[in-house]
Amino acid sequence: MKSVLAFAFVLAATGASAAPVVIHGFDHLSLSADGARMLTVEDSDPGNLPNPAHGVVVLRDASGKVLATFDPCKTCTYSDTAWSPKGGAFAFVASDHAAGKSTLYVGGLAAPRAITAVLGNANTVRFSPDGSRIALLVTMGAHKRTGAVEAGAALTGKIGDTADEQRIAIVPLSGGPLKFASPADTYVYEFDWAPDGKGFAATAAKGNGDNNWWVATLDYMDAATGAARVIAAPRMQMNLPRVSPDGKTVAFIGGLMSDWGPIGGDVYTVPLSGGAPTDVTPGYKGTFRGLAWRGNGLMAQALIDDRNALVALDLHGVRVLWSALMSVKAQIFDGPIALSADGTKAAAIVQDFTHAPEIAAGNAASLAPVTRANAGLGANVTAQSVHWTNEGLRVQGWLIGPKTVVKGRKYPMVVIVHGGPSSAVGPGYIAAGGQHGIGFDFDYDLVAKGAYIFEPNDRGSYGQGEAFTRANVKDFGRGDLRDMLAGVDAVEKIAPVDDARLGLYGHSYGGWFAMFANTQTHRFKAFVAGAGIANWTSYYGQNGIDQWMIPFFGASVYDDPAVYRAASPIEFIKQAKTPTLIYVGERDVECPAPQSLEYWHGLKEIGTPVELYIYAGEGHRFRKPANLVDLRARILGWYAKYLGH
Repeated sequence: MKSVLAFAFVLAATGASAAPVVIHGFDHLSLSADGARMLTVEDSDPGNLPNPAHGVVVLRDASGKVLATFDPCKTCTYSDTAWSPKGGAFAFVASDHAAGKSTLYVGGLAAPRAITAVLGNANTVRFSPDGSRIALLVTMGAHKRTGAVEAGAALTGKIGDTADEQRIAIVPLSGGPLKFASPADTYVYEFDWAPDGKGFAATAAKGNGDNNWWVATLDYMDAATGAARVIAAPRMQMNLPRVSPDGKTVAFIGGLMSDWGPIGGDVYTVPLSGGAPTDVTPGYKGTFRGLAWRGNGLMAQALIDDRNALVALDLHGVRVLWSALMSVKAQIFDGPIALSADGTKAAAIVQDFTHAPEIAAGNAASLAPVTRANAGLGANVTAQSVHWTNEGLRVQGWLIGPKTVVKGRKYPMVVIVHGGPSSAVGPGYIAAGGQHGIGFDFDYDLVAKGAYIFEPNDRGSYGQGEAFTRANVKDFGRGDLRDMLAGVDAVEKIAPVDDARLGLYGHSYGGWFAMFANTQTHRFKAFVAGAGIANWTSYYGQNGIDQWMIPFFGASVYDDPAVYRAASPIEFIKQAKTPTLIYVGERDVECPAPQSLEYWHGLKEIGTPVELYIYAGEGHRFRKPANLVDLRARILGWYAKYLGH
């Protein structure tokens, strides 16, 4: 009851509308081989729901016209849409998380029908090259949802002996039992059919899937026997393995990546028979995030500074076909932009800070919106891309502010630091009406009350090339903190920001950044640290993903403890004088709750104002909108109290 009352008070204080703001959501977009039809998962969310809105599968033509909708499971979440090579059939997954069951549906001229079901998780649907079979990733008897950001299973009994294993499984298009096509002791992250249909290129690792992505190898797996051989084992993270049409080459995106999911790096190729990978985009001043063979060439999606682009890779280098100051999304296992079989047509879900999501489709070089589902939603803020230089680096960020600024008035500003660190903030619609879905965004309420928001992409981020992404290795909280502070200086030259009323927010790496910045600078008047890290030394032994740390710190904590201590907020805790709100999920695998508890204890001990909230059952990514509504109120109340807006 206390949380509900707090939320109502903050809404009244910020002037947010009580009327529902309905946002039409798009996700899991796939494009047919001829580019004539699209499949998506869509919902309508009025905001502030206790649970995520139920979506349906929608079939549209290339003009955006709805041809059919499908909802065969009222208790399921739909995902992972896919089309057959000739476009005559499509498929999708329906997941009943409460029942722990996933079902694969196939449709086409007739309504979709279930062709197989598993007790566990399923994702990444791929038709075989001849269209007669479907391969997908399956975790039988899964103890948790797929991915380290999801709430961890309870740690009871003997620890470390068992782990969920995600495997490639094959089912005929006519239906039937699954046949596994990868080893039982190996976790497969991604895969792609070889053009002869006899096997797969896959990224995979033995043992725990949450942890071992950072040591995964590129493998060939035989579709008939499940036997695996290593194609390449480079000391880098790999995403999106793609086999060339002639079956001789595998292309993938490789680089320094801190999370399984946010893709970024250079494009590499390696013979399918095995060998050393070759970087085909060395020194490119951008970050590749999607990849596909089209004919004998490669097409990719890249973040180039502040623009998302569709590019072609050929003998002449990287050729930009289309770019825009907006975010693009299709579905994670196929990259951010969906392409037709010949690469001439494309589709993506697009949005920016002032335009709500729509589907864009058309010629690959001229994508444009074809839906108007959110056309009635207007701009609630102003937004601009900001550039500055610091220590020889060109840095970019986003400044978001009120639509109307009172002349002569100074405004508070909250800096939002992204997670990762290998990631980037991109344009996303800032909506009124409270919490929509599980994408956490309190920007509207801050701006509506009269605050600016600054979202920097400091060194370590995507968008400026792999060298920039690697620029904070063994240097957490030093160069990237200086970049951020220089960015604040740059913003204050172009916007009426009150330097005496600055706040900072972050989650994950951003949560650690908030904890650490509190010990390094007194420029801010309020911090919010979500799922942060207080002590890298103890964190190394507590978290479920310690393998990610080696590429960033250079060695394990047992081999080089000094580099971990130098970045640990707890080592400098007596310098942390700024009021801090801390929150974390009870079952966070990536940034366990004891880290937040340790920081809270330290601030409490030295008398710094601090509050800590641990949300029951939540992981690194919160799944319950009701919890996000509660968290939103606490954050807004914290900034209202300490920034005086």
